[in-house]
Amino acid sequence: MTNNGWFQILFFLLVILALTKPLGSFMTRVFNREKTLLDPLLRPIEKLVYRLTGVDETKEMRWTEYAGAMLVFSAVTMIALYLLERLQGSIPFLNPQHLPGVAPDLAFNTAASFTTNTNWQSYVPEVTMSYLTQMAGLAYHNFVSAAVGIALAIAIVRGIARREQDTLGNFWVDMTRATFWVLLPACVLGSLLLVWQGVPQNFKPYATAQLVDPQTVQTTDASGKTSTQIVKEQTIALGPTASQEMIKELGTNGGGFFNTNSSHPFENPTPLTNLFEMLLIFAIGAGLTYTLGQMTGSPRHGWAVWCAMAILFLVGIAAAYSAEARGNPLVQNTANHVQATGNLEGKEVRFGVANSALWAVVTTDTSCGAVNSMHDSYTPLGGMIPLINMLLGEVVFGGVGAGLYGVIVFIILSVFIAGLMVGRTPEYLGKKIEAFDVKMAMLTVLIHPLLVLTFTAISVVAPKFGLSALSNAGPHGLSEIFYAYEEAAANNGSAFAGLNANTLWYNTTLATTMLFGRFFMVLPVLAIAGSLVKKKHVPETSGTFPVTTPLFAGLLISVIVIVGALTFFPALSLGPILEHLMMNAGKTF
Repeated sequence: MTNNGWFQILFFLLVILALTKPLGSFMTRVFNREKTLLDPLLRPIEKLVYRLTGVDETKEMRWTEYAGAMLVFSAVTMIALYLLERLQGSIPFLNPQHLPGVAPDLAFNTAASFTTNTNWQSYVPEVTMSYLTQMAGLAYHNFVSAAVGIALAIAIVRGIARREQDTLGNFWVDMTRATFWVLLPACVLGSLLLVWQGVPQNFKPYATAQLVDPQTVQTTDASGKTSTQIVKEQTIALGPTASQEMIKELGTNGGGFFNTNSSHPFENPTPLTNLFEMLLIFAIGAGLTYTLGQMTGSPRHGWAVWCAMAILFLVGIAAAYSAEARGNPLVQNTANHVQATGNLEGKEVRFGVANSALWAVVTTDTSCGAVNSMHDSYTPLGGMIPLINMLLGEVVFGGVGAGLYGVIVFIILSVFIAGLMVGRTPEYLGKKIEAFDVKMAMLTVLIHPLLVLTFTAISVVAPKFGLSALSNAGPHGLSEIFYAYEEAAANNGSAFAGLNANTLWYNTTLATTMLFGRFFMVLPVLAIAGSLVKKKHVPETSGTFPVTTPLFAGLLISVIVIVGALTFFPALSLGPILEHLMMNAGKTF
């Protein structure tokens, strides 16, 4: 590790701190329907949308209605994306490469992935998706899945803030305002910055370049016959990249326009874009902590949550950076010393170890999944940190909206535990936490490991459809399967790329995991909000556990870590921890 590396990491966190209050305050005004500077431009468009769609913006919804509207919208848009993928070969425009329709299982997987804000990709985008599918299908879902996440978080905050009411807001209004006021303006400006830095934004067919050094390649056809050919040209993929890259990061989506994602120079060409895109990933999640404090009338509580997240972030980046900076003890340089530059396998040298480790932690602290290096090439402990970030529920600032309502579940468990310690009914911001609320919180916590561990266990004992997709044996192979199902359940989308997941088994089971991981986890949280919104305000007394202090932040961190550690420690022991011990013993796979 170097001083320069730590300076860049701490500078990144300081910029996030500076963005938290202004962005959080702006979102508070947007969702409280207070006047903003964008109203003269966007308010007429918003009213027109409501007239065209028949939405009554003054009518609010109970939690069951809110959840129903969210589920119906997600189902309809998922079906539309599936059909677009299947039919793209028959659509005569915005397909200059004449790409055919997507296979049924892959189309289902991709539709589920982008609908749930996971953006897992079991395919090579450049040779699978047309410009039309990328823009009207995938980029559209990048916007609306992020807007749905923000809307859900705001509805849950209203459940905490309101007293003796029955409604949480209007799903259609919240989603519209999240899209028009929060996502679109930032994306218009941010896309221009990316174009300025060299990210393509065009509809041209792919370019070709003559190779200076032609290569001889051997190919094998379906019958097994081998032939040799000389490759003299390189195809260079282009397309409307900047617009999709911007919402990919801001909406914590993560699905890349190119196969190598944000390590590709057309997605992330310069150090400035690297910093800018990481800031985008954290920005809304951090701002929503301040929104939580403002809307509930307890700004100090919002900052306490922010601090707990920041501490978890610093611990994670310290562990990942340290592991990658030490390198692999089995790799020796010419001076017979351990790698002086750290583990550079799978990393872009223009970003180096520090910025690669930072991005890996940022993208898995949130439900983003974009990568600027290959996590599969990390050291065992370095690769374990992104995995742990997802196992903890991605509550370190978290995905847009999802991080906030995820951490609220852990807050409820924390105040419940604190209440048990002192022998009184737990309270959270003036609301009593009762049996129903704790049951729903535990249901949310338990769904996650049920999905991940069940499908992982089936896959590792199935040679024909589970293990056959692996490129690595031993504990690293287990980590590849474990990581795949974990990122799906956490709606992350990053990968240990040594797993070939474009198979019928993995496409269908990962899609199922994504759908359950998104919707079966948010429904109990909405139920908690529906319960809290009806409750009376309880005056604070000397026995009330304060949720604005360092003690609360420490308890919250402990609950988050203990729940993740106790649930998944056996799997971690058999995967990255065992691999680390065997690596130090000189054994590889």
